[in-house]
Amino acid sequence: MRCRKCGHDQSKVMDSRFRPEQNLIRRRRLCLSCGYRFTTHERVVMTMPLVIKKDDSRESFEREKVYAGIRRACEKLPISVEQMENLVGEVERYVQEIGSDEVPSSLIGEFVVQRLRDLHPVAYVRFASVYKSFKDVDDFMLELKEILDDRK
Repeated sequence: MRCRKCGHDQSKVMDSRFRPEQNLIRRRRLCLSCGYRFTTHERVVMTMPLVIKKDDSRESFEREKVYAGIRRACEKLPISVEQMENLVGEVERYVQEIGSDEVPSSLIGEFVVQRLRDLHPVAYVRFASVYKSFKDVDDFMLELKEILDDRK
């Protein structure tokens, strides 16, 4: 691992921590040349299934796309980056646990919708409005009424 300060390619791992919720290994390193300390993050690369889109096309599962959708839904809400990262990690694990070579995008979307519903009602409505493609205001109002009824 190259040092960000001097560019030397020899470093010593001082501490490692596995974060299962993000499927991530965090390592604290020490440059053997200049003594600079820095952090690296490693993610296990696993073969992910193809995602079957609504139009029957297929594309690779992309963690970044899931994160971008969740981030848009959580914008300007009191939801931390760590909570969003944890949710993306849950989605990845869910897709892997299905154990299939192909997964419909509808399953992924429904999983995200349910988790956002537990996380924050506004994030849920934002994501659901795009995911469920509400046809008109009445559909949107029915969804909001359902949320209000669940809160009672």
